[in-house]
Formats: sequence, structure tokens, C-alpha cells
Amino acid sequence: MDHDELGAWLRLTLTPGIGNGAARRLLARFGLPQAIFQQTEAALQLCVPAAQAKALREIPQGWEALWQTTAQWLANAAPQGPARAIVSLGDLRYPQALLDTEDPPLLLYLMGPASLLQHQPFPSDRCLAVVGSRNPTAQGAENARLFARALCGAGLTIVSGLALGVDAAAHEGALEAATSAGTVAATIAVVGTGLDRVYPRKNLDLAHRIAAHGLIVSEYPLGTPPLPGNFPKRNRIISGLSQGTLVVEAALASGSLITARMAAEQGREVFAIPGSIHAPQSRGCHALIRQGAKLVESAQDVLEELKIPATTVPGLPHEGVNAPGAAASDETEDPVLAALGYDPMGLDALIARTGMDASTLQVALLELELDGRIARLPGGLFQRVGRG
Repeated sequence: MDHDELGAWLRLTLTPGIGNGAARRLLARFGLPQAIFQQTEAALQLCVPAAQAKALREIPQGWEALWQTTAQWLANAAPQGPARAIVSLGDLRYPQALLDTEDPPLLLYLMGPASLLQHQPFPSDRCLAVVGSRNPTAQGAENARLFARALCGAGLTIVSGLALGVDAAAHEGALEAATSAGTVAATIAVVGTGLDRVYPRKNLDLAHRIAAHGLIVSEYPLGTPPLPGNFPKRNRIISGLSQGTLVVEAALASGSLITARMAAEQGREVFAIPGSIHAPQSRGCHALIRQGAKLVESAQDVLEELKIPATTVPGLPHEGVNAPGAAASDETEDPVLAALGYDPMGLDALIARTGMDASTLQVALLELELDGRIARLPGGLFQRVGRG
């Protein structure tokens, strides 16, 4: 994309009243954006209403500054850092899976290894979205990490939204399975801001690591702040890039259910991991399962549904995250784990179940917590953590 074409694309995206649908109609009729802005107002009205045609004949506020800033951003990538690119609808690098959706973005801003951006950054038919609660249980975060690691090891690129909670855990799991070759993105983070900022800031280090081994993607121009409406909108890109969407934990009002609904509307698979009937973070997943989502207990379940052979992947777990054999072994060796079960439980209830005195039980709980086998929850509760 040359300098003038970049300016024309940015002008089209900034023109008031011109959404993605109107822009695609204009592009279909007139070709590249430069040609759109050479048309008379009467010619433009063959595609869009009069008010939009008039707006197209005017220079949008802030366009020239954004054009200059974006050109500098593309040119000033650090030699040892991630490469930068902007992919338009007509670019051969634009993902076909996203083109097949109802509302593909006009532009995709990308950051990632140069080896990816120079060729085809987006894997074909090898992406899985992993989404869920921003405030997951300890088990939910661990499930997201373990599933992402196993599925990335099976050759899938993990797509998520760089949010706190399940998103971050999924990216982390994929990065654990990443290879150094850099020929395929281990994980793709679709963000709701411009790529010149990271939100939330807590995930800054994670964003740097994703840019080194995967892709950070946005449809929003540089300088776009974390506006609340941007995040539900970007969910269509997360689901649209992916063959399926795996919901790890979600409350009934979770934005993850928006992603799952969009995936279903796009004709993609929807998967959900069940949880405790007492946990609010599991109710969204249970609702999805009632509506027809595939219940998932292991990475193998996802691979079978996507028709990806797991036998080609060394070390892929064929049982759930909480392997039955491991659970039985834990219960034989540790009476506290046997008493705790898999639902959150308070100290008093554990004392009653185990028959231990409080001080002995607290020592046992601390040892299990340090070993990563249980997690301490708000309200003085404890929860067992399954491990792959």
C-alpha cells in the first residue's frame, strides 16, 4: 500500500456516516478508495444517500494528521522489534475467513514478526477462539491456559481479546506451546484500541510477547482509546477469524456470549466447558450447552469436532484437564483434596468433612496451595485446581 492509497483508505474510514457496508458498496462500484473521491456527488448518490455523498466530497476532521501519524508508525518500526502493516479488503493477506462474514473491517492494523507479515499472517482454517470471564475462578484460568497450550500444540492458532482473565490465560497457554520458527502465529490478540496503546496496561508484557510470536490486530485507527463500545464490536473479528469459539467460563451477562452468538451466526462451531452449578461464571457456559454448543471436557473433543487429527501431535492430552486417573490418585494420597471436591468450600465445612483441627487443616491447605493443587478464593473459600 503506497502513501496515497493509505491516505484514501483512512479518509474513507473517517468519513462521517460511511460504515463498512456503505464503503463496500462504493468500493464495489468505483474500485479503490482514490477513485471514490474522484466521483461527482451525483455519481456517489447511486450508491449512498445524499448526505453521505456530500460527506464524501468533504475532508474529514483530523484526516491529514492521522494520515501523517499512521505513515510514520508504519515507517518507524524498530529493526529488532515487531513489524507493522495495514491490510485492506483488497490485499491478498486479508483473511478469507473474515471476508466470508457479514461485516468485515475495511482495514486491519497488524503487529507481529516480519516473517508473518510479509506473507500470509493469518492461518487458513487453523484458528480457534478461546474466550471467557475477565474474573474467572482459579480453575477457569487454568483450564484456559491448558486448553490453549494443548490446542496450539496441535497446530491451531489461538485467537482471543487480550482482556484480563480467560483471554490472558489463553494467550499465555498458546505462547507456552509456541515454536521459535515464526512461520505460523501461535496466538492472535484482537484488541479494541489503536495499536499504539495497550489496554489493559497490566497486559503490556503479554502484548510484547504476543507481537514476538503471533499477531496483534485492530480495526481501529491509531490513537483510538479503550471506548466501551469498541470491545463488543471487535468480538465479531475474534469469531470471524476462527473455525470455532471455545467459551471457558462466562456469566450470563458476559461479553463472551456475544462472541459465541456471533460465531453461531457466522456458521462457526461453538464449544463450552461446563463448571459447577453453584458458580456464576459457569452459568453462561451451561446456557450455551442447552442451546446446542458442544460440551467440551478435553482438547481432543475440540479437535474431533474440527476434524483435526490429534494423533499427529506429540504429548496431546486425550483426557480432560482433570484427568480421572489423576483425580483418583490425588484423593487416595490426600484426604483434604478428597473432602474438598471440585466446588469452592469454606474452612468450617472442611473441618467438618475431614475431622481435622483448624491449625492442622490450615497447614495442609497452605501446602496444597503452594503446590498449585488448590486456590484461595475471596470470602475465605478454597477450590481444587485440576492440572493437565
